[in-house]
Amino acid sequence: MRSRRGFLLGDARIAAFWCRGAMPTLAWACLLASMIVYPATLHAEQAVGEAAAASHVDRKEPLPKELLDVGIVEHRDAQVPLDLKFTAADGRTIALADVFDGTRPVILTMNYSNCPMLCSLQLNGLVDAIRKMPWQLGDQYRILTVSIDPAETSQRAKLTEQKYLKAYGRPMQPEGWTFVVNRDESKIKQVANTVGFGYTFLPETKEYAHTAALMICTPDGRVSKYLYGVDYDPQTLRFSLLEAAEGKVGTPTEQFFLYCFHYDPEKGRYGPAAFRIMQVGGVLMLVVLGGVLSVFWMRERRKGRGREEGLGTRDEG
Repeated sequence: MRSRRGFLLGDARIAAFWCRGAMPTLAWACLLASMIVYPATLHAEQAVGEAAAASHVDRKEPLPKELLDVGIVEHRDAQVPLDLKFTAADGRTIALADVFDGTRPVILTMNYSNCPMLCSLQLNGLVDAIRKMPWQLGDQYRILTVSIDPAETSQRAKLTEQKYLKAYGRPMQPEGWTFVVNRDESKIKQVANTVGFGYTFLPETKEYAHTAALMICTPDGRVSKYLYGVDYDPQTLRFSLLEAAEGKVGTPTEQFFLYCFHYDPEKGRYGPAAFRIMQVGGVLMLVVLGGVLSVFWMRERRKGRGREEGLGTRDEG
């Protein structure tokens, strides 16, 4: 049985043979991207798989009752309630519709400033990823962080906002990253329930038990994709935003590359789509064949005219 790597490279060679000489920039860009990105992605997947296998332990005892509701239940295409009002870190009252403006995709995170560890790990991982992206925060995309702690004040949220914007350290458009709080826990729960973000308060420690995930949303506030963990691949994050944007952001080249890659939810990454690459190669082959035949027919037509003109000259003589 052929390995995934061998299968992909074999398809790439066939596509390259077909595309030879025709529109080399687009064809070779897609093929080279698949051959360069796929091995790195495969290596990362193998490392993640080995780590998961090494850490896997069959849990025989049930989860504590208070943790049963903690986790993520994916609600793809769910509509974020845009009419809900929250208090921004600068003290303004805003509706979620002010963030989901219909023009840019939004990364939604649910955290809280007094979280002892997980929230910091997640937001640091997010900052690290967006710093490596060529896009500018607030221009091609936005981030909305909703505090799950109803006791958190806008002043506390402002300090957290300043911390991560300083860590980002790049120019950004105003309101590129918005931190919001709400003393009405029912409104926080409404957002969380909509996107399937389960969390609970632990009275003993006065902390919130929750998981770490990014909810990638469309410009109009529908959930498009979930990215889990605290370490995010910049390419996967950008492709997720590009896909969620539904053509409203991104260059034609980025849209072309997105067509050549597909998202694997089990692996949490985008990988080369061999079939789509073959489709591109097939289209380019038809373009080449059509061009060659057109040139051939034009030359034959000119030769035919030349012979007719030559015969006409002889007859006159």
